Amino acid sequence: MLADPSRKYPRADVLSLAERNWPANTLSQAPRWCSTDLRDGNQALVNPMNREQKMRLFERLVQCGFKEIEVAFPAASNTDFTFVRELIEQKHVPEDVWIQVITQSRPDLIERTLAALQGAPRAIVHLYNATAPLFRELVFRQDKAATIALAVRGVTQIRDHCDTHSHTDWVLEYSPETFCFTEPEFALAICTEVIETWQPSDARPLILNLPATVEVNTPNVYADQIEWFVSRLPVTEHVTISVHPHNDRGTGVACAELAMLAGATRVEGCLFGNGERTGNVDLVTLALNLYTQGISPGLDFSGLRELVALVEECNGLPVHPRHPYAGELVFTAFSGSHQDAIRKGFAEQARHPDAPWRIPYLPLDPADVGCDYQAVIRVNSQSGKSGAAWLLEQNHGLQLPRRLQQHFSRRVQEATDITGKELPVAEIWALFRQEYGLTEPARLTLVDYASESGDNGLTLRAKINTNGEHISLQGHGNGLLSAMMDAINHHYGLSLDIVDYHEHTLGQASRSKAVAYLECRHGELSRHGVGIDTDSARAGLQAVINITGAALADQFPR
Repeated sequence: MLADPSRKYPRADVLSLAERNWPANTLSQAPRWCSTDLRDGNQALVNPMNREQKMRLFERLVQCGFKEIEVAFPAASNTDFTFVRELIEQKHVPEDVWIQVITQSRPDLIERTLAALQGAPRAIVHLYNATAPLFRELVFRQDKAATIALAVRGVTQIRDHCDTHSHTDWVLEYSPETFCFTEPEFALAICTEVIETWQPSDARPLILNLPATVEVNTPNVYADQIEWFVSRLPVTEHVTISVHPHNDRGTGVACAELAMLAGATRVEGCLFGNGERTGNVDLVTLALNLYTQGISPGLDFSGLRELVALVEECNGLPVHPRHPYAGELVFTAFSGSHQDAIRKGFAEQARHPDAPWRIPYLPLDPADVGCDYQAVIRVNSQSGKSGAAWLLEQNHGLQLPRRLQQHFSRRVQEATDITGKELPVAEIWALFRQEYGLTEPARLTLVDYASESGDNGLTLRAKINTNGEHISLQGHGNGLLSAMMDAINHHYGLSLDIVDYHEHTLGQASRSKAVAYLECRHGELSRHGVGIDTDSARAGLQAVINITGAALADQFPR
């Protein structure tokens, strides 16, 4: 790289706008959406979509709610031409959906494009020609007058065709390419000539599409250009201002949002940002940005994972795991502090289910886009106590006491440090069962018990199974657990004291199982045990027995 790149890469021109209104505006409604996946996105693929893939994607775009879909460049290939004909002849286009096709301003290409639309009930014809000085001077060797004349001839040809084919509802779209580095005065002049030629009306609307075909500056500059243009446009009735941002500087979504603040009411782009070079503006991200600000986007992405799979199949390109909203890992936290915050947020949300969504690190509820909560927290060596506890709660209904969370997190840390990899839920559950006496067959299991209360407290008689042999125990205490502990200590010569005890049911049903969490101390050291049973009392007694089994197996203390 050059130490001083300024001579090779001079700064792009910045529009001087003394007063601007867009920074004070706020977004309050969604734009008109136009998907260009089947045209702009398709032309950027290594292997363009075949007919079956294009049809499947078209149908899914309709299901998502797109009312304007750019389906092809009919003059570019027989495949595109045939696809448009099939959509029309086989009546695949719903009555509220407009298909859009694109053409350069050349008579032969326009003629072929219009032929593809023969018999269409509704159609948008997207006409463009290069207006930026780089293209005028370097590529086409054409002055401004010739550039305007080229646009006017194209519009006139389309207008004459529309007049003689009035059975179709027509909309013209015109793009000065590329608007973002065309001189503002010239962009306005050529669009004014297009307006004069087309004569937009209620029956024949006009879309002026102002593309950032190649990003060359920051999004605020693009917004200034849009506001400057809109404020000086001689005719606004029946004219829609559309934008088509690309992502060369990584700011395509920001360009679209700021352009909307500046007066654009229509956005063209692709699902997940597919398109030439770095891609078009990502319509999914843009729509869900609005959604998470309480604005209905008018598009339905409730089956986002399925949509990702379809687009990946049709495009032959993966959606990045960190892609906003749609990536496999975007709802996932590995960090311990993040996991703790998310877990507390979900707990608070459960107490107030009708309250606004306020979960740390999750601006969108995964359920709104068809994702479950299984992937929200995953455990590796970076995770803390909350990660494994969350997974056990979500998958097995366990609500671990804080001290047990801390103890088990150390066991999980040891396991992940050894492998250096993520610990799946099944392995976390296996480790938990092994650690706290829930493996089968257990070393010791409660067979039966009976208790009676007297003046001196409670007497417990219990029968336990140890390796197939039944052993009878008897103990005294203030309650069942203390009496069982007394019996265990006397029979096995231990000195265990109960430090902490918690229990809860697993589920809401009356026949749900109960789980008991017990912490015992032996001198300065402690051990945790867990018991699960259909009866809460038996669950607590089994937790005592599970700690005893660990002690007798020389696993105590840890």
